[in-house]
Amino acid sequence: MSKTILDNLAEIKKLDSQNMLGSLQSLGKQIEQINKLAAWLKVPASYKKSQNIIVLGMGGSTLGADVIRSVFFNELKVPVIIINGYHVPNFVNQNSLVIVSSYSGTTEEPIAAMGEAEKRKAKLMIISSGGMLKKLAKSKKIPALIFTTENNPCGSPRMGLGYSIIGQIILLSKAGLVKVSRAKLDAYIATIHKFQTQFGPANPTLSNPAKQLARETKAKSVWYVAAEHLSGNAHIAANQMNENAKRFAGFFVVPELNHHLMEGMTKPESNKKDLLFILVESSFYDKKIQQRFEITKNILNKNGIHYLTYVCKEKNKFLQTAEALVWSSYVSYYSALLEGIDPTAIPVVDFFKEQLKK
Repeated sequence: MSKTILDNLAEIKKLDSQNMLGSLQSLGKQIEQINKLAAWLKVPASYKKSQNIIVLGMGGSTLGADVIRSVFFNELKVPVIIINGYHVPNFVNQNSLVIVSSYSGTTEEPIAAMGEAEKRKAKLMIISSGGMLKKLAKSKKIPALIFTTENNPCGSPRMGLGYSIIGQIILLSKAGLVKVSRAKLDAYIATIHKFQTQFGPANPTLSNPAKQLARETKAKSVWYVAAEHLSGNAHIAANQMNENAKRFAGFFVVPELNHHLMEGMTKPESNKKDLLFILVESSFYDKKIQQRFEITKNILNKNGIHYLTYVCKEKNKFLQTAEALVWSSYVSYYSALLEGIDPTAIPVVDFFKEQLKK
């Protein structure tokens, strides 16, 4: 596929048959929708006394929780634990807040784990678009955000992160466990719109960092590196690169990366031609973390491994997560287009699910 597709909206829409671009462009609308819905949500006062927060979900449905525990690291007074599986930890009890997150409302792992949490008298909340979780929320009178999906036309949970990230933040805010003002959410939405203009398809490759970076991913395994408040964004970036671009990708977090990965860069020799590291940087990182990024770049250079950087520019940590979300989403989208891939379909995951049902 010619590189010129990125500046040809007609060709983009022809390849993007399920309109993932529409979902990308509706991210701000997703947030406005979920925030409006939450105005009617009532949460028992006892939820504020929760001693731990457990988020149940798979894939894109817990990416919001990963952002929450990164960006609210210095504000949360209780731990946030993400469970991607069928069971809850043994410590879950009546003092636990368990958020069950499933875009479809039918995902078997969180529904099974929710059953265990309920037996242990945990405080429950739900975020979903419907399915079994919608029925359970209604029948058991569980505080829930049940959203409709008109602002995610491609239908992929990973592209409904406005619902997931802000929805889970709002649930915790309603429970009294984090503080998020309307002004803070308005600024988040404004930041998304700002970077939609910068990274969106109307901005040509010559002045579009997301398009430029996507061109560099060609024939590479992509590894995102971030730290502190942007750690959750690195996870999002890797997941979307996996599913949208069908590309082997992952993420590492500084400083943990520096305690083992440095030695793993030397072998195999193919690392030099196969790997691309994308370093997500911020002036809000601790000074020691910023120093570690610079040394990490030196080591990548010494090993002949290609790397690129993106430096977040927004004025606070919360808004930088919005900036990084828009940026990385478009990078994965453009990376798919450059391979001639319709980004929405996930045939291998669908095949796996069909096999599991047999």
